[in-house]
Amino acid sequence: MDTELILRVSPFFIEAAWMTIKLSILTAILGLTCGALGAAARLSRLAVLRWIAAIYVSVFRGTPALIQIFILYFGGPQIGIQLDSFSAGTIALGVNIGAYMTETIRGAILSVDKGQTEAARTLGMSRWETMRKVVLPQAARMMIRPLGVNISAMIKGTALIAPISVVELTYTAQRFIGSTYKPFEMFLLSGILYMIIIYVVGQGISLLDRRARIT
Repeated sequence: MDTELILRVSPFFIEAAWMTIKLSILTAILGLTCGALGAAARLSRLAVLRWIAAIYVSVFRGTPALIQIFILYFGGPQIGIQLDSFSAGTIALGVNIGAYMTETIRGAILSVDKGQTEAARTLGMSRWETMRKVVLPQAARMMIRPLGVNISAMIKGTALIAPISVVELTYTAQRFIGSTYKPFEMFLLSGILYMIIIYVVGQGISLLDRRARIT
């Protein structure tokens, strides 16, 4: 174990960790947006929207995220889509995790007791009012922890954009391995930083989940 080398390269890895955090935040926002829209479409009365959402979920859950990143970054220019590596990675990962979040959100909404929906409609609430005032507040409590699992998986998935040269933790580890020939130390350091990020996120999700259950 070359601890001196680890200490020497640590500032570069910490900088890369901030890039991973930035990427994770933007990807999570995009993923939640896609997930909410996808769940709404899956639950829509319009068959065409349900059909489009079902295809979206099937395609992005049924193909490797790395392939999706490569198609957008390397194949995009062929159809007029020119994106830098960071934007391509963010969009590809966000849309990918959004497919998983779609099913998470939809499942939470469907798990709310239908009797409450029927009672709300009996009281004269419209479908939208019932969803907004009765269903969504209860579904939101149930989806916090599953969405947290999705976000944790997404953070680990940011390593997939290393091949397109985004300077995050995995790319930084690979770069230093090429000059130091110390793969154990480099991957160990990046792994520890991933664990710290995911631990902090996990604690935040757990706190939010506990507060939601109390209220």
